[in-house]
Formats: sequence, C-alpha cells, structure tokens
Amino acid sequence: MAELDADLDHILPSPVLPPFWAKLVVGCVSLVCFARSYDGDFVFDDSEAIVNNKDLRAETPLGDLWHHDFWGSRLSSNTSHKSYRPLTVLTFRINYYLSGGFHPMSFHVTNILLHGGISVLMLDVFSVLLGGLQYTSRGRRLNLAPRSSLLAALLFATHPVHTECVAGVVGRADLLGALFFLLSFLGYCKAFRESNKEGTHSTFWVLLSILLGAVAMLCKEQGITVLGLNAIFDILVIGKLNVLEMVQKVLHKDKSLENIRMLRNGGLLFRMTLLALGGAGVLYVRWKIMGTGPPAFTEVDNPASFADSVLVRAINYNYYYSLNAWLLLCPWWLCFDWSMGCIPLIKSAGDWRVTAPAALWLCLIGLICRALCSADRHRRRILTLSLGFLIIPFLPASNLFFRVGFVIAERVLYLPSAGYCMLLTFGFGALSKHTKKKKWIAAVILGILFINVLRCVIRSGEWRNEEQLFRSALSVCPLNAKVHYNVGKNLADRGNQTAAIRYYREAVRLNPKYVHAMNNLGNILKERNELREAEELLSLAVQIQPDFAAAWMNLGIVQNSLKRFEAAEQSYRTAIKHRRKYPDCYYNLGRLYADLNRHVDALNAWRNATVLKPEHSLAWNNMIILLDNTGNLAQAEAVGREALELIPNDHSLMFSLANVLGKSQKYKESEALFLKAIKAHPNAASYHGNLAVLYHRWGHLDLAKKHYEISLQLDPTASGTKENYGLLRRKLEQMQKKDV
Repeated sequence: MAELDADLDHILPSPVLPPFWAKLVVGCVSLVCFARSYDGDFVFDDSEAIVNNKDLRAETPLGDLWHHDFWGSRLSSNTSHKSYRPLTVLTFRINYYLSGGFHPMSFHVTNILLHGGISVLMLDVFSVLLGGLQYTSRGRRLNLAPRSSLLAALLFATHPVHTECVAGVVGRADLLGALFFLLSFLGYCKAFRESNKEGTHSTFWVLLSILLGAVAMLCKEQGITVLGLNAIFDILVIGKLNVLEMVQKVLHKDKSLENIRMLRNGGLLFRMTLLALGGAGVLYVRWKIMGTGPPAFTEVDNPASFADSVLVRAINYNYYYSLNAWLLLCPWWLCFDWSMGCIPLIKSAGDWRVTAPAALWLCLIGLICRALCSADRHRRRILTLSLGFLIIPFLPASNLFFRVGFVIAERVLYLPSAGYCMLLTFGFGALSKHTKKKKWIAAVILGILFINVLRCVIRSGEWRNEEQLFRSALSVCPLNAKVHYNVGKNLADRGNQTAAIRYYREAVRLNPKYVHAMNNLGNILKERNELREAEELLSLAVQIQPDFAAAWMNLGIVQNSLKRFEAAEQSYRTAIKHRRKYPDCYYNLGRLYADLNRHVDALNAWRNATVLKPEHSLAWNNMIILLDNTGNLAQAEAVGREALELIPNDHSLMFSLANVLGKSQKYKESEALFLKAIKAHPNAASYHGNLAVLYHRWGHLDLAKKHYEISLQLDPTASGTKENYGLLRRKLEQMQKKDV
C-alpha cells in the first residue's frame, strides 16, 4: 500500500472497495451531480455550435467537417475562430441523426454519461499517479492507492467547475478531449506492462498513446498536452530520475552523472524522442490545417492581451491565473462568461488585487520546492505529477504561446482540476499524519463532497435554460456588458421589449463600443417606431465596425421607413458588399424597390434571396404577389409552383398561388390549395375570405356565404369581406324573389 493511502487509512477506515464497486460509486455520484441538466435547452454558445451549424445536417457532406471549424465556418475564412474539432462535431451530428433533429435531451444525456465515464477512468489514472505503476507477473496493473485514488476521483466527479462542460452541450469538446487524454495516458502506462527488465517498453503502446493524443486534439486543442504529462510521468516514475540531484551534478560538473547513463541504457531518450517528434508532427499538421494563421480576437474578448505595456499584460495574466486557482479552490461564484469588463484591468502596482498573483506564486513556489527538495521519493513524485496535471493542460489557455479569445473560461479547468484534486488528497493525507483529530478531517472531507454535490445540482439547474443562466451571472459579473446583453436578448425573444431595452441600454453604457447591443436595441426601437434614435444607434454601430453587415441592413430598413430611399439602398448595398451571401438583405432591398415601383429590380433582388436561401418564404411570396398585382398571372403561377416544390408545407405560399389560380379561372385547383392552407392555419380570416370570393366567382354561393361568415367571425373589421358578403346576400335575396 502506498504511503499516502496509509495516511488516509486513519481518517477513512472503511474497508477498501473492490475496483468494480469503487468505479460504480464514482460513476453514480458523477451522474447525480449533473442529472438535473438532462432535459435542459440549448443555451448560450449551443445556438451557434449546434442549432445554426449546418455541419450537423444530413445534406452537408461528411467531408466538410474536416475543412470547417467548430462553428461551421471554413477554416480558410478570415473570420474563423480556428477551433478545429471535427470529431466533436461528428458526435453532435450523430446525436442529431439518432434523435431525429435538434432535440436537446439526447445531447445533454450524452454529456452527462461522458462525464461519468471520465470520472470512472480518473480512478485508474489517480491510482497510477498517486500509488505508482506496478504490474503482476500476468500483466495486471496493481492499485497501490485504493483509498486516495477513490477520494481524488470523488473530488473530481463532484467539482462544480465542471458544470459548464457537462450542462452546456458545447462542453462536449472538453469532455471528449479529456476522455482521449486519459486513454492516451493509460495507454502509455501499458507500454511498461510486459517489461521483465527495468526500462524496457512496448513501442506499439507508446505510438498508440501519441495517436490517442492526436485524437484528443481533434476533439479539443488542449488534448495534445497529454504528451507532456506522459513525458513527466516517464521521467519520474519509469526513469526514477531525481531532477534536483541531476541539476546539482550538472552544476558541480560531476563527471559520473549516473542518471545520464541510465537515460541511455533505459530507453528513456528514445521514448522522449518519440513523444517530441509525435507532438511536433501533430502540431505542424494542425498549423497547416488552420490555413490563414491564428484567429483574430477583439479587445473585449481578452483586454489584457491588447495592453501596450508588457508589465501590465504580465500582471493581468497572472491575476487571471490566480482567479482560475480560486475557482478550483472555491467554485461558488461561477459565470457563463467572464469577458467585457467583468474583470477590470490592473493598471498599477497600487491595485490591491496584485496580492492575488503574489499569493498564488508563493503557494506554487512552495509546492515546487517540496516537490524537488523532499527526501521522500513518493512525496516528490506525487507533488510533481499533481503540479504537472494542474499546469500542463492549462498551458494552451495561459496566453503564453498565443492570444486566447477569453479572460477566464471555466471549461478549460476540466482537466487541470484533476491536478488540484490530487493536491487536495495529498494535503488531507499529510494533515492526517500530523494531527490526532482524524474524525474532524473525515467530517471536512464529507462536508466538501456534500457541498460540491449540492453546488453541482444548483448550477446544473441554472444551465437548463438561458433565462436562469443569464440572470445567475448578474450577481457574479455585474460589470459584464455581455451578461446584460444576453439577459436583454432573452427578454426580447420572449416579447418583453420594455425590459429588454433597459438591459441593452445598460450593456451599451458599460461598453460604449458594443455594436451587437446597439444593433439589437436599434431593432427594438425600430419596431416601436422610434426611428430617429434607432438610426443614431445603428449609424454609430457601423461607424465603430464598418463591416457589420447586419447593422447596415437594419440601418437600411430604418432609412426606408423614414422615406430616405437613396440612403437605404446604399446601406443595403454596403451590407451585401460585406456579406455576399445575405438573403435577408436581398429581400429587404427588394421591398425598397417595390416601394419605388422598380418592379424588375425588386423581382431580381427577391430571386437572389431565394437562390441563396431556397426556403425564404417571404421572398417567394412577394414575387408571386407582385407578379399577380402587375397582371403577369402565368409567370406568377410558375413562380408559385416552383416555390411550393421547395417548401411544400408553407400555407402562405398555398394561399398566394390559390389567388393566382382563381384569377386564371382554375377553380378546382385553387379550391384545393385554399382548403389545404386553411387546414394548416384555420384561424386566418383572409384565407376564408378569399376562398369565399373564389366560390362567389365560381357560382357556389352557399359555400361562399359560409366562408364569408367564418371570415367575419375571425375578423369583423375586414371591410372588403363585409362588402363582398353584402353583395352576395343581395344576390341571394334577388334569387329567392325570382323563385317566388
């Protein structure tokens, strides 16, 4: 039994669970923590990565996944985030296929099960990291730290910082990356399973571990860091290198350097070479796939990285590290987004917050000194591996090698939290060794686990829908403009425009360059006919971001409403210049041309909209109506039939084409379409009214009377229907008099 396990035996005296039952306990606890999110909605980034991602749909070729980023954009595009995770997107596509569409339950259940499986795998990983690697003569790995590995796995399974990865569907990338990360590490361990001599290894398992690391990177970029952990594990556990002793020999120019001879004889250099070449090769291929270089982020995404002073950048980066450490230590204040002013920049050494990175580095230096200088080989190994697991997977998010697009992201702590759980377990073991109050330590451990489970359940509930998620962030990041923006957007989507305006205004106040908040606020003001302020906001938005196509289009709509037709046309044209495939803008441009009686230009604009988006019902409808109104019935009929072939269940298209057919005296076909439209939308007064007109013309007067009356019941104010109904009644009265 490992020394750490012996220390924990004093505070966890319960009998050691058999491996199967230990894994069952860890798996069940992990499922309990996040089960509440199983029936949640698609929230926050799920909309862009899943609902609006065409790569999930069957009509998109599977090969496109290898040329697109995580959000469905081409990697070669300058606007791509370069997040290349094709295997994660493939699992989304499988979910979409198996569930028959965008039904979030199957996506959420998959995430919950993945976290359960990873937590179970962590039990094996922790048993190696905490207890060492030892196999029986039959090649079966021994668990030398059953208690400490179980405690560490339970701490990992119940850590609340994992909620974003598990309850948010886009967290699938982190879960899959972690899964293959752990499989790569365990595969590397198997390279030494059949070694009869010290230092021998299986090259097959080393190469397979590198391959699994590459697979992990195709799920999430930080997956490749497993090769670094494998290297440290090999050096410390397999090679049994004492780094401090080796450094001392080098500094004192000790010619014996027995460790170097061991490197040569033990094959460690060969394995390190394989890991280095494999990692370099994978990173090179990854860089070539990115195509146009790293992504371009804005200052609001990561303000510290845009600071002019190197010192300011360094201080703020270290402050961010300390906040990440605090989230691991006390995961109570959690937020879906930490950008846009949530964490103001530290600009001077007099800011009291500089004490946080100072405290962090004091702790890290203390741990590193203990890891290097301790006379106990087991303590050195555990501390070094714990720090390695904590730091190495976090490096891609550290801003050290390249700029990242966030300030803090809870999801990137999924793997590093394993290192924290190891350190916490080691701390409990050390504490129990130096105190007699064993029961108090046991109570603290149980208390932490209970509080973590409770926090996971509460936080999972907040991730079930956007309203709860966004509102939960207001108390954590009240200075975050994006939080107020998202609360406003959610209110606007639910029809509460008055409250939405208040939050949008606050978002703009907190960040005067927040163009998306200006755009959405301008849209609401436009709908409320507050056109002057809407125009001011949208004009400011395109001034701040000249390539903001949506704002240009909305500005055009406002200018059209203000009868400033030339300015509106110019705005539409500018929007299309910045986004060539913009069907909605072509649709609005067509409406402008129709208002100006430029019928040919209107038809061309609407045709462009339908070419770019064949299911654009409004554009099809407007084409049919314009051709109908200008007497081009044959062309209107042809367009209507073309539209219904593409959108066969659109009742508005059925209605428009039925009107055209009725005027062409194709009464039977027109009647069928009217009835089909009414079946789809039975409470549309105009549908019944126009069907009544058809019957009126056709001579089916009783049916005409019936549908006129239904139409007037649905809309008693329809003057045209009243007039036609009056004509029909007079005609029926005259017919009755003749019969008499």
